[in-house]
Amino acid sequence: MGVLFLFVDGVGLAPAGHDNPLSDAPTPAINALLNGALTIERAGASTRALLRPLDATMGVAGMPQSGTGQTALLAGINAAALHGRHQPHFPPVALRSMLIERSIFRRLTAAGRRVAFANAFGVRYWEALAARKLRRSASVIAAEGAGVRLRSDHDLRIGSALTWDITGETIRASGGDAPAIAAHIAGERLARLTARYDLVFFETFLTDLAGHGRLAHRATPDRSPLSIAEQVHMAIERVDGMIRGALDALHPGDTLVLTSDHGNVESLSSLAHTRNPVPLLVVGPAASRFAPLVSIVEVADAIVAAAQEYTA
Repeated sequence: MGVLFLFVDGVGLAPAGHDNPLSDAPTPAINALLNGALTIERAGASTRALLRPLDATMGVAGMPQSGTGQTALLAGINAAALHGRHQPHFPPVALRSMLIERSIFRRLTAAGRRVAFANAFGVRYWEALAARKLRRSASVIAAEGAGVRLRSDHDLRIGSALTWDITGETIRASGGDAPAIAAHIAGERLARLTARYDLVFFETFLTDLAGHGRLAHRATPDRSPLSIAEQVHMAIERVDGMIRGALDALHPGDTLVLTSDHGNVESLSSLAHTRNPVPLLVVGPAASRFAPLVSIVEVADAIVAAAQEYTA
């Protein structure tokens, strides 16, 4: 059956405590899976789900960043070591051809597997690219290089895609025109796609934005301010709702895989990234394939193997 790969930006695993807002976040789906919150103490503590800490530093000094971290996750290469440092935001130019050639999307489509990128890319995204106000992320570079279709506002309207913020609320609050849906409905959409594809990939940057304090106001008429802990709680609550909706609707043979590129939201003491490990959360029949993993560099190979093994 299918693999649903959820990339959730900027989430690390740290001990429970006052500095870690994930300790008391409103995450009933995660708590049910792990018998507790998404903290380092829950790694290996549940029979319902696999939770492992993954090294996001890749053995390179400095703070892990999105450009090299996402390249590593999608291509299975030590992007930070190859680049000589961690790079923020977007993949290093010198590694983009390797990202395309070795991405999970290219490897699976070349093997005849069906791949869906579930994010919707609206007119504003393409206009921003054309105006050079935005650059392509690792996922977009990889998808285009594999010929995977990038979904549109039409797909969003008919229920076969999601906005990057899961529910559309953050986009609407900033003046965008996105339909608002409940987080569990978003998860159900992803589950329906997984029934039709061998791999479904969805990414959200909501958590990393919260950790950086960039979701500073409530999506209410008074626009009252949110603390960092409240921003993190709001973001992870949406992720949790999406997980619940997906697990409620996934077929028994499907596997959900969630991980991140670097830490951030698990520490209130700084608005910057952390060197904490990131969570690898897996639910489903392919979970045992992910049990030996220790680094984000290993995720891509496990995804490809799981998508091919369980759809052969």
